[in-house]
Amino acid sequence: MRPALAAWLALSLLLGTGAEETCGDPPAARSRSVAAPQLSPEEQLSPHMPESLRCDACQAIAFQIEEQLSRAEQKVGRKGLKESDYMEVLERSCSQGWESYGVHELDGEKRLTGPGLPGQQQPLSVMVSGGPWPGRLSKMCHGYVGERGEAQVYEAHRRGPAALRELLCGGDKGPCARGKAGAAPAKARQNEL
Repeated sequence: MRPALAAWLALSLLLGTGAEETCGDPPAARSRSVAAPQLSPEEQLSPHMPESLRCDACQAIAFQIEEQLSRAEQKVGRKGLKESDYMEVLERSCSQGWESYGVHELDGEKRLTGPGLPGQQQPLSVMVSGGPWPGRLSKMCHGYVGERGEAQVYEAHRRGPAALRELLCGGDKGPCARGKAGAAPAKARQNEL
């Protein structure tokens, strides 16, 4: 141990680096700054989910519905839920707080972030949550369930998470239809109004 310490001290003195950091003042902390996403007026004020975030929002809604229905089924065992039970769970799913969702910037693009939206974590980012996002997600959730019908949503859940996501978000008319995040056809926009 002594030879290694002596070698390090000699090199530090010869090169003139490192010794002052370990012997003098503590090293200065590196500071990093990350700006919050700059939201457009539509993103800040509109009661509707911006088109560019609708695919992410739909994925979050499908995840929350799947989670809530799975928890309810675990309570009653392996059998399916009664109609009144799954209707209550779907209402509760859509009426929840949605506070864990928000918007952050990923590679210069605004994305919705929160549970059920994997692969969007940056090492350092700022998420803007609260504000209009919970109300928008709740409104969209109620719209999807109402448009497709509770029975159809529950049947898709029974087939698996992929079937539920496809029912709510995919197909020709879903918000993820064109393979681009937020690509919603005109009819989906019209139904949200």
